[in-house]
Amino acid sequence: MPNTGSFQLPQEFLIVGAAVETGLFEELKNNSCTLEELAARMKFDRRAIWTVIEALIALKYLEYDGEKIKLTEEADNIFFNPGHEQYTGFSFMHTYNIMKAWTQLPEVMHSGQPVPKKDVSNNHSKNFIKAMSHYALKSAPQIVDYCLKELPANPRVLDVGGGPLTYANAFAGKGARITVLDLPEIIDMMQPELDTELPINMVKGDFTKGLPSGPYDLVYLGNVCHIHGEQENRKLFQNAADELEQGGQIVINDMIRGTGVMPALFGVNMLVNTASGGTWTFEQYKTWLADAGCSAAPWEEIGGRQLIKATKVR
Repeated sequence: MPNTGSFQLPQEFLIVGAAVETGLFEELKNNSCTLEELAARMKFDRRAIWTVIEALIALKYLEYDGEKIKLTEEADNIFFNPGHEQYTGFSFMHTYNIMKAWTQLPEVMHSGQPVPKKDVSNNHSKNFIKAMSHYALKSAPQIVDYCLKELPANPRVLDVGGGPLTYANAFAGKGARITVLDLPEIIDMMQPELDTELPINMVKGDFTKGLPSGPYDLVYLGNVCHIHGEQENRKLFQNAADELEQGGQIVINDMIRGTGVMPALFGVNMLVNTASGGTWTFEQYKTWLADAGCSAAPWEEIGGRQLIKATKVR
């Protein structure tokens, strides 16, 4: 049943997001300072920053050390200590950024068009990458084992949209040879993070235009099918099948519509952010894959993710 408690505005999330967006936490990371010093250093309005600082102190992100303001130990662990169990970094900022588009849902319902995109900042892209990496890190080993269990040793894998490198690193750790396809700006951003000792080749491109030449034993589609609609996904599956060895496999990691609340909610996210994206039913995936010459097995939940595995049969 509807939960009226969820109607409460996420004040904490919005306050913390604003502090990240303005660089407040990073400023205080190594430089505790007085309110006056902080306002002058970051060109904040004094009344505004006092109000926000007091809220962040009440929420236990910041604290006073005499006259100076500093991060609490817990906030430092959450934002800046990758080895800590509570660490998230700033991965949540991806959600903070897309909330701005959600506020325009009424207009989208009338127009049917996504919210116009402004120039995406480099920080926004980094937050997206961090979010994808953070959320995928725990499940990646299980998913990779599932993907590889019927393939030959040292398989050739195409990771479409794999710029964050989370799955590519996991595949390479299991002996696979990886080609990662992603947009040029993502490849440029992640190239310095690539371990050159691993058999990973990063390729700049747009999967709607085509795929790097194979043959491959596996084409892994991790969270890309929701970005586009039927026409684009049909083309993607056909292009993937064309680059597969006979008996090779496509694995789709995405939310499947009709299996719970989250795929339906995520479909709204795609409505406000894309021209044709959404979440799709298993029967839709099965049909599109069959038309590309691939036979889909029943979907499975692995590591908390919904996966569809299809084998090239013609």
